[in-house]
Amino acid sequence: MSRIDTVTAMMARYNARDAEGYAAFFAEEGCEAQYRGDVVRDGRAGVASGMAAVFAEYPQNHAEVLQSFELGERVVLHERVRRSPEAEPFDVITVYSFSGDRVDRVEFIR
Repeated sequence: MSRIDTVTAMMARYNARDAEGYAAFFAEEGCEAQYRGDVVRDGRAGVASGMAAVFAEYPQNHAEVLQSFELGERVVLHERVRRSPEAEPFDVITVYSFSGDRVDRVEFIR
């Protein structure tokens, strides 16, 4: 599976609001962080529990991928996220870094 295929599968789990399925793509010590900044969800278990909390708070959360690029060891997405159908959308750039076939860091630029 290519890296972009992996991220596409992750986004399908994200949009299904499947926190465990989304987190399964991460390396055991993988994380999610602000761009060049603080880690917001640490480790595969931290990603799973953090995303479960997000999905509980926003049960209609959905991300539309507007553009995607595979650049060496990274995949970059431009996403438009809506917390609910009525909510104002926001755009985010996500940078997925890999270690082998697992995601080891996702950084959010917003």
